[in-house]
Amino acid sequence: MHNEQLITPSSSPQETELARSSSRLLAACIGHGPTARLRVIDGDGDIEVPVTALRMLVDILANMAEGNAMSLVPIHAELTTQQAADFLNVSRPYLIGLVERSELPCHKVGTHRRVYFRDLMAYREKRATQSHAALDAMAEQAQKLHLDY
Repeated sequence: MHNEQLITPSSSPQETELARSSSRLLAACIGHGPTARLRVIDGDGDIEVPVTALRMLVDILANMAEGNAMSLVPIHAELTTQQAADFLNVSRPYLIGLVERSELPCHKVGTHRRVYFRDLMAYREKRATQSHAALDAMAEQAQKLHLDY
Protein backbone atom coordinates (compact mmCIF):
# COMPACT_ATOMS: atom_id res chain seq x y z
CA MET A 1 0.00 0.00 0.00
CA HIS A 2 1.29 3.42 -0.80
CA ASN A 3 1.58 5.94 2.02
CA GLU A 4 0.71 3.33 4.65
CA GLN A 5 2.02 4.23 8.09
CA LEU A 6 2.74 1.43 10.54
CA ILE A 7 2.55 2.44 14.19
CA THR A 8 4.22 -0.11 16.42
CA PRO A 9 3.34 -0.73 20.06
CA SER A 10 5.25 0.88 22.88
CA SER A 11 8.54 -0.86 23.60
CA SER A 12 8.96 0.01 27.28
CA PRO A 13 6.70 0.17 30.33
CA GLN A 14 7.39 3.92 30.52
CA GLU A 15 6.22 4.47 26.92
CA THR A 16 3.15 2.31 27.54
CA GLU A 17 2.18 4.35 30.60
CA LEU A 18 2.90 7.63 28.81
CA ALA A 19 0.68 6.55 25.89
CA ARG A 20 -2.09 5.54 28.33
CA SER A 21 -2.03 8.76 30.36
CA SER A 22 -1.66 11.08 27.35
CA SER A 23 -4.57 9.40 25.53
CA ARG A 24 -6.77 9.99 28.58
CA LEU A 25 -5.68 13.62 28.93
CA LEU A 26 -6.24 14.34 25.24
CA ALA A 27 -9.63 12.60 25.25
CA ALA A 28 -10.72 14.80 28.16
CA CYS A 29 -9.70 17.94 26.22
CA ILE A 30 -11.70 17.22 23.09
CA GLY A 31 -14.47 19.76 22.83
CA HIS A 32 -17.47 19.93 20.57
CA GLY A 33 -16.13 22.41 18.03
CA PRO A 34 -14.47 21.59 14.71
CA THR A 35 -10.96 22.43 15.95
CA ALA A 36 -8.87 22.23 19.11
CA ARG A 37 -5.89 24.27 20.24
CA LEU A 38 -2.79 22.58 21.60
CA ARG A 39 0.12 24.26 23.29
CA VAL A 40 3.50 22.59 22.90
CA ILE A 41 5.88 23.49 25.70
CA ASP A 42 9.01 23.41 23.50
CA GLY A 43 7.33 25.27 20.63
CA ASP A 44 6.28 28.79 19.90
CA GLY A 45 2.58 29.44 20.41
CA ASP A 46 -0.47 27.28 19.96
CA ILE A 47 -1.22 24.71 17.29
CA GLU A 48 -4.76 24.51 15.95
CA VAL A 49 -5.75 21.04 14.73
CA PRO A 50 -9.02 19.51 13.53
CA VAL A 51 -10.83 17.63 16.29
CA THR A 52 -11.00 14.58 14.02
CA ALA A 53 -7.19 14.48 13.95
CA LEU A 54 -7.09 14.78 17.73
CA ARG A 55 -9.52 11.86 18.04
CA MET A 56 -7.27 9.80 15.76
CA LEU A 57 -4.29 10.63 17.99
CA VAL A 58 -6.26 9.54 21.07
CA ASP A 59 -7.06 6.21 19.34
CA ILE A 60 -3.43 5.71 18.32
CA LEU A 61 -2.17 6.37 21.85
CA ALA A 62 -4.82 4.10 23.40
CA ASN A 63 -3.84 1.27 21.05
CA MET A 64 -0.15 1.82 21.77
CA ALA A 65 -0.93 1.58 25.50
CA GLU A 66 -2.65 -1.77 24.86
CA GLY A 67 0.33 -3.06 22.89
CA ASN A 68 -1.53 -3.06 19.57
CA ALA A 69 0.23 -2.19 16.33
CA MET A 70 -1.82 0.01 14.02
CA SER A 71 -1.70 0.86 10.38
CA LEU A 72 -2.96 4.14 8.93
CA VAL A 73 -4.11 3.80 5.34
CA PRO A 74 -5.30 6.71 3.20
CA ILE A 75 -8.86 6.15 2.00
CA HIS A 76 -7.74 6.55 -1.64
CA ALA A 77 -5.00 3.89 -1.33
CA GLU A 78 -4.92 1.13 -3.94
CA LEU A 79 -4.43 -2.37 -2.56
CA THR A 80 -3.36 -5.53 -4.32
CA THR A 81 -5.85 -8.37 -4.22
CA GLN A 82 -3.65 -10.10 -1.62
CA GLN A 83 -3.56 -7.00 0.59
CA ALA A 84 -7.34 -6.64 0.25
CA ALA A 85 -7.84 -10.33 1.13
CA ASP A 86 -5.56 -9.96 4.15
CA PHE A 87 -7.53 -6.91 5.31
CA LEU A 88 -10.83 -8.82 5.11
CA ASN A 89 -9.19 -11.93 6.60
CA VAL A 90 -10.23 -14.07 3.63
CA SER A 91 -8.29 -16.01 1.03
CA ARG A 92 -7.20 -14.36 -2.19
CA PRO A 93 -9.33 -16.77 -4.31
CA TYR A 94 -12.38 -15.85 -2.21
CA LEU A 95 -11.68 -12.15 -2.78
CA ILE A 96 -11.27 -12.73 -6.53
CA GLY A 97 -14.70 -14.41 -6.46
CA LEU A 98 -16.18 -11.29 -4.85
CA VAL A 99 -14.63 -9.19 -7.61
CA GLU A 100 -15.82 -11.49 -10.38
CA ARG A 101 -19.39 -11.50 -8.96
CA SER A 102 -19.23 -7.66 -8.87
CA GLU A 103 -19.69 -7.65 -5.08
CA LEU A 104 -16.43 -5.73 -4.69
CA PRO A 105 -15.29 -3.17 -7.26
CA CYS A 106 -11.79 -3.24 -8.65
CA HIS A 107 -9.82 -1.66 -11.45
CA LYS A 108 -6.79 -2.72 -13.46
CA VAL A 109 -3.32 -1.28 -13.34
CA GLY A 110 -1.72 -2.88 -16.36
CA THR A 111 -2.72 -6.51 -16.01
CA HIS A 112 -3.06 -6.42 -12.22
CA ARG A 113 -6.27 -5.91 -10.26
CA ARG A 114 -6.34 -3.20 -7.60
CA VAL A 115 -8.97 -2.48 -4.97
CA TYR A 116 -9.45 0.98 -3.52
CA PHE A 117 -9.35 0.99 0.27
CA ARG A 118 -12.58 3.04 0.36
CA ASP A 119 -14.36 0.28 -1.62
CA LEU A 120 -13.00 -2.34 0.76
CA MET A 121 -14.32 -0.37 3.75
CA ALA A 122 -17.74 0.02 2.09
CA TYR A 123 -17.87 -3.75 1.42
CA ARG A 124 -16.91 -4.54 5.01
CA GLU A 125 -19.58 -2.16 6.35
CA LYS A 126 -22.22 -3.67 4.05
CA ARG A 127 -21.25 -7.18 5.16
CA ALA A 128 -21.44 -6.17 8.85
CA THR A 129 -24.90 -4.61 8.32
CA GLN A 130 -26.12 -7.79 6.61
CA SER A 131 -24.74 -9.94 9.44
CA HIS A 132 -26.50 -7.82 12.07
CA ALA A 133 -29.77 -8.01 10.15
CA ALA A 134 -29.49 -11.81 9.90
CA LEU A 135 -28.79 -12.10 13.64
CA ASP A 136 -31.75 -9.85 14.44
CA ALA A 137 -34.00 -12.01 12.25
CA MET A 138 -32.79 -15.19 13.98
CA ALA A 139 -33.36 -13.67 17.43
CA GLU A 140 -36.88 -12.61 16.43
CA GLN A 141 -37.63 -16.08 15.12
CA ALA A 142 -36.29 -17.68 18.33
CA GLN A 143 -38.59 -15.45 20.39
CA LYS A 144 -41.61 -16.39 18.27
CA LEU A 145 -40.78 -20.08 18.77
CA HIS A 146 -40.14 -19.52 22.50
CA LEU A 147 -36.63 -20.92 22.27
CA ASP A 148 -34.37 -20.21 25.23
CA TYR A 149 -30.83 -19.43 24.13
